[in-house]
Amino acid sequence: MISQALSDTLARWLDHQRALKGASDNTIAAYQRDLLSFLAFMSRHHGEAQGLGPIARITTSDMRAWMAHERGRGVAARSLARSLSAVKSFYRWLAEREGFEPTAVLATRAPRFRAKLPRPLAEDAAQKMLDQVELQAADPWIAARDAAVVTLLYGCGLRISEALGLTGRDTPLGQTLRIRGKGGKERLVPTLPTARDAVAAYSAACPHDLAPDAPLFRGVRGGALSARAIQKVTEQARLQLGLPATATPHALRHSFATHLLNAGGDLRAIQELLGHASLSTTQAYTAVDTARLMEVYDRAHPRSGG
Repeated sequence: MISQALSDTLARWLDHQRALKGASDNTIAAYQRDLLSFLAFMSRHHGEAQGLGPIARITTSDMRAWMAHERGRGVAARSLARSLSAVKSFYRWLAEREGFEPTAVLATRAPRFRAKLPRPLAEDAAQKMLDQVELQAADPWIAARDAAVVTLLYGCGLRISEALGLTGRDTPLGQTLRIRGKGGKERLVPTLPTARDAVAAYSAACPHDLAPDAPLFRGVRGGALSARAIQKVTEQARLQLGLPATATPHALRHSFATHLLNAGGDLRAIQELLGHASLSTTQAYTAVDTARLMEVYDRAHPRSGG
């Protein structure tokens, strides 16, 4: 149980995350689940409803008890680290407003976990995937649609949600494409001629009216194309080509970044193209090793004098 005052405060913090931090709806929902679970544990742990007073007095021992409880019920280290991050963010914001000392919470260390590195496809495998996708559908317009979506993932580095979020207004594609990514952040992505041609071919073949405000990519009956449909298309293609299970739509985005870097692309520029807030995220996406990363850094920031 949590008090009404604390419930209202949590709602204000979530509004703050949404409005000022640009957090997505999915992120807000995850924050809310994490915080409510944390506060429910503290309520049981202390045997009393949690209000603004009790949570300001949470100790290091309380935090250890919560983390031990979460691990005990099978919460993975990565998920617990995410929950702890949400708790710390909330406490930092709340402490500034309520004037209490949040050190016990902020000093809590996240559990260690091994980050899963994405596995990009080799260049020839990525090209074979594009070719195979176009051959699979019996209906020519659906084949053109699938080819256009997959080309945007690999040729422009889009997330599948970003490709499927395009509307009729975005066609015909120009030299650049304005993409609204995670957290509502906008970025400009250059479009290759192959991507422009693929989308043009689909637009010409599509039997549905591609109105400016309507989804660009359509399902068979004319509704918005689902991400699951594209996942099935790429799954079928990888099985035909004998590619590993890691050859997913998202792997094509990884491949875009890795192949750009291998061709001499600048890591910072690739970060901008992908819409990453952190360079370390881009490093993971591109499967770049430490030596390659330092080579890029040395070119960008040459050391002076002995």
